[in-house]
Amino acid sequence: MSHPDRRDRLRTVLRAAGLDALLVTDLLDVRYLTGFTGSNAAAVIAAEPAGDLLCTDGRYRIQAGEQCPDLEIVIDRPSAPAAAGRVPAGATLGYDSAVLTVDGLAAVRDATPGRRLRRAPGLVGGLRAVKDAAEVDAVGRACALADTALRDLVEAGGLAPGRTEREVALDLEDRMRRLGATGPSFETILAAGANSAVPHHRPTDTPLRRGDLVKIDFGATLDGYHSDTTRTFCLGTAADWQRELHALVDAAAAAGRAALADGVAVTAADAAARDVITDAGRGADFPHGLGHGIGLAVHEAPWLTWTGNGTVAAGQLVTVEPGVYLDGRGGVRIEDVLHVVAGGPAVALTALPRELLEV
Repeated sequence: MSHPDRRDRLRTVLRAAGLDALLVTDLLDVRYLTGFTGSNAAAVIAAEPAGDLLCTDGRYRIQAGEQCPDLEIVIDRPSAPAAAGRVPAGATLGYDSAVLTVDGLAAVRDATPGRRLRRAPGLVGGLRAVKDAAEVDAVGRACALADTALRDLVEAGGLAPGRTEREVALDLEDRMRRLGATGPSFETILAAGANSAVPHHRPTDTPLRRGDLVKIDFGATLDGYHSDTTRTFCLGTAADWQRELHALVDAAAAAGRAALADGVAVTAADAAARDVITDAGRGADFPHGLGHGIGLAVHEAPWLTWTGNGTVAAGQLVTVEPGVYLDGRGGVRIEDVLHVVAGGPAVALTALPRELLEV
């Protein structure tokens, strides 16, 4: 799907919402709709196929022309009020109230006398939640790159006692870059021993030791799209409790993956995995949601949680990442990215083995 196609999809939404145009200020939404990748921009997308424009500053004049040849380019700043001021008088202009700041809205109001401003949160985000073929391909390539980097790290002996969490995390991130990634999708979570019981532990100078569980949550950014994978290893032969804990999380992850289908409530997907852990008496040790959407942002709609709203839809890319964390001992998380398809089971884009690997 091309950027003009995406804008046409948005026009249908705008007309249904009674909006003449939408002011787009989130940079990822701008990229999704226009292809522009600069650090300062706002766009106006009109309900009728005329009047679309991109506003940025002089640093990006050439880049904007190259990336958005089919759009009117306005060079001005601040971009949001400058873009909004181009909307014809009398128009109803929507804006994403979850993105535009109070001060930003005040500036837009000052620039749009004679226009009606209306809150319109999440319109682009709703479109972004369902991926087109190009986006599925981009995330799939990011997943494959990350998979290769972790395989290479393990095969090279990178998970060795004595290396620190920080050293291993930097090694993995460097391997992703050398394979072509722009960089990591987020700061790699590399957690060894008792630290693996901290869901979002940040790597430290803690050395890896024989007998440790080592939890690695990482991702690659490629062409603006992200991957997100977690695998848990054991340095040496695993103890019985480590095998049991990993088997429990593996069973929960399998249940979560199996529950993903077009039209399934996000709460039902979460419950499918959570019930496995709760029935084993470990419900309190699974403190986060089952997963989230992924694409231009690492974390985006939909949200697979027990407090979520809505349903899973065909075309969405979501993570399934149950975890169980035992304070002072260690934790296990297994995470995959899956593509929800119509009329069939979700397809995993991550391909690393899920069994407990002893290295």
